[in-house]
Amino acid sequence: MSNVLNTLKENYIFAVIRGKTEEDGFEISKAAVAGGIKNIELTFSTPNAAKVMKDLVEEYKNDDTVVVGAGTVMSLDLAKEAHEAGVEFLVSPHFDAEIAAYANEVGTHYMPGSGTVTEVVNAMKAGCEIIKVFPGGILGSGFIKDVHGPIPEAQLMPSGGVGLENIADWKAKGAVAVGVGSALSKGVDEKGYAAVTDNAKEFVSKLN
Repeated sequence: MSNVLNTLKENYIFAVIRGKTEEDGFEISKAAVAGGIKNIELTFSTPNAAKVMKDLVEEYKNDDTVVVGAGTVMSLDLAKEAHEAGVEFLVSPHFDAEIAAYANEVGTHYMPGSGTVTEVVNAMKAGCEIIKVFPGGILGSGFIKDVHGPIPEAQLMPSGGVGLENIADWKAKGAVAVGVGSALSKGVDEKGYAAVTDNAKEFVSKLN
């Protein structure tokens, strides 16, 4: 598990992918990887998401720098479905004790959404190593800095509200990773999936 966690943090950016169709989810994921974003969080709002997850796991089975996970995991049943598809991490917009217990049992990473210090601490007590700060756009990067005052060991990853203009600020404030969603798909309707690759490259360049 620790090797996966290290890779996730080294990759730093999570591509939060909400495909309109199976093919859309798969192609956006591949385009993000081509642009240098190698943490793929395929959400369950994508049609037939578990099949797409399985296809992505197969696609990158020989590339240990790419980590495929599931997003919008709203129930224990979805967590099980994602795990059976072969993903290596689970992300929810909320904290679910059942999912946390299941993740510990099967040896996978669970990153629950937390919007208060109490939720962050409860998630840490449940064994969650990276905790999603959500909604990041409302909480702001100062939330991470403030949490780190009393709880410096909290590993926090904002999702929602992360863009080209503020990704460096999130990192400076102590985020161990960030989730990037709709900003990655900007321009797809006009330029096709090459737009995702271009956007991914821009995000990666902001960290150098």
